[in-house]
Amino acid sequence: MSEQVTVASSATAPGVSPSSSWAAELRATFTLAWPLVIAQLAQNALTATDVIMTGWLGPDFLAAGALATAFLMPFLLLGFGIVGAVAPLVAQARGARDIKAVRRVVRQGMWAGIAVAAVLVPLLLQIRPIFIALGQDPDATIMAEQYIQIAVWMLFPALAIMALRSLLSAFDDTRIILWITLGGVAFNAAANYVLIFGYFGFPRLELRGSAIATVLTNLLMFGLMLAYVLRHRRFKRFNILIRFWKPDWPRFREIFRIGTPIGLTVLAEVGLFTAAALLMGLLGTDEVAAHAVALQCASMAFMVPLGLGIAATVRVGNAYGRSDPEGVRKAGWTAFVLGTGFMTVSCILFLTMGPLIVSWFLDPRSDANTSALGLAVTFLAVAGLFQIVDGAQVVAAHALRGLSDTKIPMLVALVGYWGIGLPIAYALGFMLEWRGVGIWLGLAAGLGIVAVVLVARFAMRERLGLMRARA
Repeated sequence: MSEQVTVASSATAPGVSPSSSWAAELRATFTLAWPLVIAQLAQNALTATDVIMTGWLGPDFLAAGALATAFLMPFLLLGFGIVGAVAPLVAQARGARDIKAVRRVVRQGMWAGIAVAAVLVPLLLQIRPIFIALGQDPDATIMAEQYIQIAVWMLFPALAIMALRSLLSAFDDTRIILWITLGGVAFNAAANYVLIFGYFGFPRLELRGSAIATVLTNLLMFGLMLAYVLRHRRFKRFNILIRFWKPDWPRFREIFRIGTPIGLTVLAEVGLFTAAALLMGLLGTDEVAAHAVALQCASMAFMVPLGLGIAATVRVGNAYGRSDPEGVRKAGWTAFVLGTGFMTVSCILFLTMGPLIVSWFLDPRSDANTSALGLAVTFLAVAGLFQIVDGAQVVAAHALRGLSDTKIPMLVALVGYWGIGLPIAYALGFMLEWRGVGIWLGLAAGLGIVAVVLVARFAMRERLGLMRARA
């Protein structure tokens, strides 16, 4: 059945014919990638809004919010990876024209989201003893706990959103995802402004206000997406809420079987940056605040090669499915050139316009921000240096996914980030006393190692037998 579905899906996918030239592949990749890039940037803007507005409260609030977010995000992304398995399963059901299977997969995906959130919430609520054991600043820990106690409940709607997004993506209906995400960004900004600072008669809630805004935004986005799926003529036939509580254990287990490796791969990279934030916490609140600013800038730039990487998975997968080695070559390297080309531009911007960029997050007129501002500019310069390898590793990883090569890249990520990058960060930051700069150089080393290995693996795909795997 899986082979049949793959053929059916490839036959109906856009851009499956062999590329006649590099220019044709460039056009096809760009056409596929730009909506994905905008959607990724819009999603990242939700977090950027929180960082900017908590930064207006001062470095202490920004540091506490950064620590809380660094603690929350790895678990959230692990859940996203698990529930994200709904997308390929729904795509298979679509290829088989199995309406009942679509409903059951989406329903079990929402079950999986509820199960994951139910496990993670109690763990996340233990942030204070965990941070104290890790030697974090007591005052920052208390403020971070205040944020987490509220923000943790966003896991339930956020993971449900992922299940619905997977359904929409599998049916090529991504425009509504973009519009709902943009609406969420606008609502989140307004809610943050009102609740953090206490405008229009609302109490001044500071970090708690930001957490409430996060929960409300995810509830709104989930409600809008669910209403769209239930009312749109293309999706209401699936009746995804019919007999919602009826179990389908084989599909439930399949979601975890496919999704867990995806989540672990994402967790390896995100966990590295979380560990870096915790190491920054050992240095002081100014270092944490500066780290949050530099990381947010790097994350925004990262969304572009990430969108190009997702496009690379589709283009490489199409060529791989039709046994077109030349198409695989053109698709992979075209996305690679576009991704690293953009990151070269962001590298130049970070190196030449650091003070201006940092001033968007921290007010340069405040004396309390002087130290954090200087550190942020320095960290941003180091982030600029690893932009190119960061873009290379994400595009290469996604291109390899198009060849169904996921296990080895996961191991490469684990070893590169945790076996090489983190020890170097600790050694440079604390043993050589390079402090925050040393930690960021360690991050760059981990990303660089992973990039070199994954790009080399894609370049040697035929020699390694990756092109013969389909047969």
